[in-house]
Amino acid sequence: MDSPPLYLPLLLLTCLLTLWQGAGAQSLFTIDSVTLKLDPSGEVTSGTLMDLNCEVSVSHDQSHPLTHSFNFLRDDVLVYSKNTTEPAVLHQLTPARAANSGTYKCQVIVQGKSKGSRTHRLTVTGLQTPVLQVTSQILFEGDEVTATCSAPDESGSLFFHFYQDQEKIRQVRANGNSVETRLELKHAGDKHLRCYFEITMLPDAGRSNNSNTVKVMVKELFITPVMNILPGKDVIEGDVVEFVCRVVNPPPNVVVFLTKDKRVLKSAFISLNHSLSVLAEDSGEYVCKADRGNVQKEAYKSIKVKELFSKPVLVMKPREVFETQRFTLNCDTDRYSHERINIGDVKYSLYRNQVLLTSGGKYSATAHPSLNGNYSCQAQAQGRGQTKKIFKNSTQIVLKAKVPVSVPLLSVVGGRLILGKPFQLQCQSDNGSLPITYTLLSPYRQAEFRVVRRPWDLALFNITSIHRSTDIHSFSCKAENYPSQPHMESSGEHLRRTATIIEPVSRPVLTVTPNMGDVAEGENLTLTCTVQRGTPPITYTWYHTKSALPLLSKTTNDMRLSHSVQGVSREHGGGYYCVTNNPSNDSQRSAMVTVGVKLAGWKKGLIAAFCILLTVSLIIIILVKKCLLPFRRERTVELSVKPASTKTDETLRLTHGEVNEAANVTPGVMGRSIWSDHVSGSESDDQTSEETTEVPEPRYTEVHPQEVDPTRAPVKKGTDTVYSEVQNSNQGESESEQADGQGSVEYAQLNHNDHESEEPEHEPEQEPRPEPEHEPEQGSEQDGQLE
Repeated sequence: MDSPPLYLPLLLLTCLLTLWQGAGAQSLFTIDSVTLKLDPSGEVTSGTLMDLNCEVSVSHDQSHPLTHSFNFLRDDVLVYSKNTTEPAVLHQLTPARAANSGTYKCQVIVQGKSKGSRTHRLTVTGLQTPVLQVTSQILFEGDEVTATCSAPDESGSLFFHFYQDQEKIRQVRANGNSVETRLELKHAGDKHLRCYFEITMLPDAGRSNNSNTVKVMVKELFITPVMNILPGKDVIEGDVVEFVCRVVNPPPNVVVFLTKDKRVLKSAFISLNHSLSVLAEDSGEYVCKADRGNVQKEAYKSIKVKELFSKPVLVMKPREVFETQRFTLNCDTDRYSHERINIGDVKYSLYRNQVLLTSGGKYSATAHPSLNGNYSCQAQAQGRGQTKKIFKNSTQIVLKAKVPVSVPLLSVVGGRLILGKPFQLQCQSDNGSLPITYTLLSPYRQAEFRVVRRPWDLALFNITSIHRSTDIHSFSCKAENYPSQPHMESSGEHLRRTATIIEPVSRPVLTVTPNMGDVAEGENLTLTCTVQRGTPPITYTWYHTKSALPLLSKTTNDMRLSHSVQGVSREHGGGYYCVTNNPSNDSQRSAMVTVGVKLAGWKKGLIAAFCILLTVSLIIIILVKKCLLPFRRERTVELSVKPASTKTDETLRLTHGEVNEAANVTPGVMGRSIWSDHVSGSESDDQTSEETTEVPEPRYTEVHPQEVDPTRAPVKKGTDTVYSEVQNSNQGESESEQADGQGSVEYAQLNHNDHESEEPEHEPEQEPRPEPEHEPEQGSEQDGQLE
């Protein structure tokens, strides 16, 4: 295999190097600026020559110039584009028109990079005057002419308006600067045509001036038709009438029409003849119309056709027919033309459901459902000199034999009523043709009426209430469906048999057994609920005030029902009541009965035995205390008198009697304080033992001093209140002795002034004064306080 030439690798390396240099050169540039200039700028008049110059400045490292893509935009829409290596491009508007108005901008693209200039607003004022041209200036009325309105120098989407004199006759939107359309000129005379335009995208630019005016002559089109009717008068039904419609000296393409009540009877070119055997309904106005293109000319004629005989009338007697009742149909006419026929020339036929029933003007039968249907009558006659018979039909009569009303039935709506509450009665007959009039009768109220006209209507009567079941017998109902027919009446017997009468329950009475309402624990309690009136079944419900839920609810046909509570306890005490109800849904509640629950007999015996035992125990305790009382009173007490000036205590032993005497001393002694100190049974206890023993807190008793004898010599008093300090002994006394207060010794201290150290040795003699009557009682009271 031959080796490749040596120059191929060098060529490949050169190409790669060139591509690499080109790629590096493509990325080394920048767009410095883009400038757009308008000359002239701002607002210019239509027809001005405009220059739009776009310049770009690009910095790059290439030795050869770069390619620039210049894009001129108006309102962001591209209007001109050019690719060049030159740094500037000129775009000219030769000349500028209103459609060139807008906001301009120049966008330059260099190798994928783009930059835009500042925007500039250009306003071109003024519009070109349009030019109007027509294809013909002479034509006939109704012809169309082709008109062209153009503005060659304008651009954009234009909206053209065409006028005939002062009337706008056409407006056309065009994508270019000219439009061609067809204009219809309807009436004869000289017509002046003109046009103008508007720019669709620039509503602010306004409208252009009016175009040149073109005069068009419109000639009248002589195509007015001529119309004749033969014969012209004294037309009678059955006569043949000929209508003639034609145009004299017509232009080509003229069509004539014969119409009546906007219905075309016949049409033809230039002229027509139309023959018609007329009837009375053919009377009226006829129109002969000539038509050429869009031009129409008309002629009018009227005729009046006299009836040969009048429309037959079918009469049924009686007007309302009931089954099994005879009825008669009679057909006749009340007018006819004496010039053409006699009264006997009119023949009649009767039809039922479009089928011949009889030839003649009368028919009689007995009403039956099989004879129900639509009846009609047809009359026919042929006048003298006429070749065609005249047929006329009467108006149809619908025969539907009425059904006599049957005996009505009176019933309660819903099948039941509640005494004392409103209800409704319905009166209805099973058979009977509508309408049916129902009347509700009662000796206790005015008669009421209901008319049933449709099958789905009901005769309902609202009743306020009745209070006795026998009152239902007083209602009766009457029904009738035609005054000439006898009415049917029903009594309240059917109502009594079919209606369910419900009497609400009376207020119940609740009784309790035992009768007194008190029951012992463990016994049975019976609650009996009784009502005097009410339609069964009756529902009895018992309630206890201590619970919101019922105790029991039961339904029965009895007028009384009991509920038993077995083995009552304390929780069963309280109020009880019962509630009754029946299908009337009118609940009644009894008065409340209070039930008390007593203790059981064995509990009462146990309590009595305990009370007796307690009483005996108390008696024994009292007797024992009375036996021990003399021994306790013989106990002695020590009184220790403490001078106010010294803190050493002198002990003084006093008997109980001496303490009483101390209360009656002279007034000089009344100001001193007395307190008692307990002395143990052993006199050998010394002061040392007292100091070592913890002294309990003293108790103070207020002692009222005796009144001072005014006959005595005045003595300086100390404190008027004498306090007795009682201290409990801590030695040799039992707990029972401390409780009785018999082991306490009173100490009395007479409080003197601070400078006195002891009592005066001699006191003046005092006269004895009588003791107050209550003094012994005070002494006994003080004795009790000292004890």
